[in-house]
Amino acid sequence: MGILNLISLIGIFGLCAVAWLFSEHRHPKYFPWKVVISGIILQLILGAIVFAIPGTRDALQIFSNFLNVIFEAADSGARFVFGANIVPVPGQDPQVNLGYIFAFRALPAVIFFSGLMALLYNIGFMQILTNFFAKIFYSTMRLSGAESLSGAANIFVGIEAAIAVKPFLASMSRSELCAILACCFGTAASSVLAIYVSFLRPVFPNILGHLVSASIMAIPACFLLAKILVPETTVPVTAGGIPAEGDRPDDDDEEEAPTETVAGEPMQRMSPLDASIVGALDGVKMAVSIAAVLILILGFVFLINQLFAFLANLPAPVGAFFQVVNLQNILGALFLPLTVLTGVSLEWNELWASSVIIGRRLFETAIPPYQALAAAGASGELSDRAILIVSYALSGFAHLASVGIFVGGVSALIPSRRRDVSAMGWKALFAGTLATMMISCVAGVFYVPGNVSILGVPEEPPAEVVPSPAAPTDEAPAPTEEAPIPDEEAPAPDGEAPAPDETPDGTVGFRSSQTYHIAWHAR
Repeated sequence: MGILNLISLIGIFGLCAVAWLFSEHRHPKYFPWKVVISGIILQLILGAIVFAIPGTRDALQIFSNFLNVIFEAADSGARFVFGANIVPVPGQDPQVNLGYIFAFRALPAVIFFSGLMALLYNIGFMQILTNFFAKIFYSTMRLSGAESLSGAANIFVGIEAAIAVKPFLASMSRSELCAILACCFGTAASSVLAIYVSFLRPVFPNILGHLVSASIMAIPACFLLAKILVPETTVPVTAGGIPAEGDRPDDDDEEEAPTETVAGEPMQRMSPLDASIVGALDGVKMAVSIAAVLILILGFVFLINQLFAFLANLPAPVGAFFQVVNLQNILGALFLPLTVLTGVSLEWNELWASSVIIGRRLFETAIPPYQALAAAGASGELSDRAILIVSYALSGFAHLASVGIFVGGVSALIPSRRRDVSAMGWKALFAGTLATMMISCVAGVFYVPGNVSILGVPEEPPAEVVPSPAAPTDEAPAPTEEAPIPDEEAPAPDGEAPAPDETPDGTVGFRSSQTYHIAWHAR
């Protein structure tokens, strides 16, 4: 184990200490020893499965390739709607290269994923996976049944996971509410993974499989950190086991029409096609919400940056101070201690760049930081280890824009507990942030330098073929009778292009349009 791997291992316990410093009850009798120990062991086991066990990375690559087909299916539908110039066919250059347009490339995948998840819930496949993970969390960490079920659902969905335990929300303890909200902040819904993958795939081909594993590892991390921040002081209603999805505690005497659950929400039974359509329509709402939040948040960030730019242009010493102190650097300094605990690097420049990228998520959501991470990886500013660790650290909804979404969503389900939910929102955001840093520590523990199977092998771009210039000759060619050398340049016949002038070094004076096309795109 190298020094950086050791730092990452120590960082797991360091993050627990940070959570304990901000705990509501710091007395040792309230410390959730069993949850913390079992949660850390479970994360390390999952990390070993992903990184260390032979054959797992091959399985992860197969799984990533399988999921890539789903993204290609989303692109296929978007290509039909928007055209091949906006959503190009893989391996083919579009006639008009408009570049990567976020609204037409990333958001359609959200719509497709939402419909696909609704379909899988309708046929019962997702319930099997959710119950499987819920049993693991319940049996290993001894959580309440309701929070285990909600946490397991968070692996695949977002705020919809709270709907899976809606009948029990009103009777939950403050600790349970904090844990459920923390799982929302610490994980990323499967419907938005397409956005992150689209940015990082060129420098991190296996990113999709790692994002899925990050969502799984984040659940025990969220639970243990939330239980440290808000320890359980009562006995939960569902402490005895995992409730069945759709169960209600007080409706045994009511007769209802046959219902089923779609993404955890009870509704009248519908066909798989109806469920997928409803899910796609919900995906449209989600895509529009994502676009609206990005426009709002990035607009606010721009205004703040403009304020710092104005202050930076003031005379010294004020201007000189604000040339260094700006929003990104403030957030980078705020997250620097947590970034150090991940063991991302011992080099200051790389450590600082990683901290700034991670810190930007708090205000800008995870999408712009993932773009910045991809650019830093492509330019060589960050090493493979840093790319891996930062990608895990960003894999969650732990940003300010999500506070309104998650707190508002859960409050709408239980209006009587609105005050408790609002109070838990900020603690859950802190727990979710620490959880994403903790899973990045787990990734740092198992990272092995030089193992290309972890990140994958990026595809090499095709080499450009540029005509080589004519080789210069020492002697001028002798004139012949068939090709006399004129004293003056004769005009070209009508309809023909003038011959290229030869330069002193033997090259022609202009290049073909094809060469100009290649050179332009090379810029």
